[in-house]
Amino acid sequence: MIQRRDGPPTHTQNPTMRPRSPSEALEPTRAPQRPRGGKIRQPSRVLSTIARIGSAIITLSVVTLVVAGSVALLLGHFYERPGPLTQARNVVIEKGAGRIEIAEQLERDGIISSRWAFVANHLLRNVMSGGKPVEMKAGEYEIKAAASMRDVLELLGEGKSVLYKVTLPEGLTSQQIVERLLAEPNLSGEITQIPPEGSLLPDTYRVSKGMSRQELLDRMQVESAEFLAKAWEKRVADLPVATPREALILASIVEKETGQADERQRVAAVFVNRLKKKMRLQSDPTIIYGIVGGRGPLGRSITRTDIDTKTDYNTYRINGLPPGPICNPGRETIEATLNPAVTNDLYFVADGTGGHTFSETLAAHNAAVQNWRKIEKTQTGQARNAGPGVAEDDAADPAAGIAAGAVAVPGAVAVPAEAAEAAVPATAAVAPAAAGPAAKKSNIPLPVRKPKTP
Repeated sequence: MIQRRDGPPTHTQNPTMRPRSPSEALEPTRAPQRPRGGKIRQPSRVLSTIARIGSAIITLSVVTLVVAGSVALLLGHFYERPGPLTQARNVVIEKGAGRIEIAEQLERDGIISSRWAFVANHLLRNVMSGGKPVEMKAGEYEIKAAASMRDVLELLGEGKSVLYKVTLPEGLTSQQIVERLLAEPNLSGEITQIPPEGSLLPDTYRVSKGMSRQELLDRMQVESAEFLAKAWEKRVADLPVATPREALILASIVEKETGQADERQRVAAVFVNRLKKKMRLQSDPTIIYGIVGGRGPLGRSITRTDIDTKTDYNTYRINGLPPGPICNPGRETIEATLNPAVTNDLYFVADGTGGHTFSETLAAHNAAVQNWRKIEKTQTGQARNAGPGVAEDDAADPAAGIAAGAVAVPGAVAVPAEAAEAAVPATAAVAPAAAGPAAKKSNIPLPVRKPKTP
């Protein structure tokens, strides 16, 4: 008979006896009795609750991570894939537009496929920006074909908008500059106040569509002040101007007297020499500014009455500089005024080629005036023979009816009247106020007169 050694004892077995049958050997033993006096320990409800909550949190976190990962993959897919735009186009983002408004516009224009994906990516980028959120800037943007949301968002965030040129030439008054800016279609907003005369720096400025007109004016004023300060530090010694403002006033007169780049320093030298000798400047553009102010051209020739009428700006009637600039001079003119040519010239008159003849003495100036009058007569005769369609006054006056010396453009005639009284007889150029239309557009120099000293 086979005996089993390791079979578990049953409750009927005696530990010293062998099981009587295989079934008895398989019968489990009875559990030992609980010790007397022992308490039954109930499971803790707090621990059970904590365990359940912890399990729920872990489960929820796993589900959240899975969902977030799926959403991130989906957003990344929308963010990186090529957009629906089939060809490049420009889009204008208005100033003050919000995130959702911009996204709706981009979706409506066919630039992005989903506004919500765009907004979600923008929010996600701001969260991950480390305190440097991406702000979409107003302006006009060129969106390339198939541009992804990433491309569009980066373009708007960097503000790389399409730039337009706004050219403001030298010699304009502040009022004229404001009028040009108000007529510029790529700018926006109103201008409530005309800046002080001479405070704007003429130049070609690059602006984005929708840029504020006032913002551009402020920029012009800042650049003008900075440039004038730098130019003042580089001025030559012994100038008859004591402050940067006086230099600006003198530069504005030089700007209106010539449009020839190679003449600026020499024209400046004439006025500097006259100031040093305490001679009146006798500049025609100052007469015009004293009459019309910042409006610009006079619209007719200067008359004897204009010359004899004293205004704060009429340098035929006041000593030294006028109280303020008569236009906004450019960089080159300011530099030329602060670094004039070294000459003894005291006079200049048109030479018939768009430039001027400069003279140190009254006799040489009178000869130059006579020569100019001969040239002017020849030009007038050619205008008479020009045939139908060419007005005599227009052909004889490249300044288009603006008084001599009033415009600083190439070919314009700038003629300060300087010389001794009766050295050259008076002509029709100095017409009485009631002379009529025939006197409107003459370029004949004003009669030379004795220079006035204080």
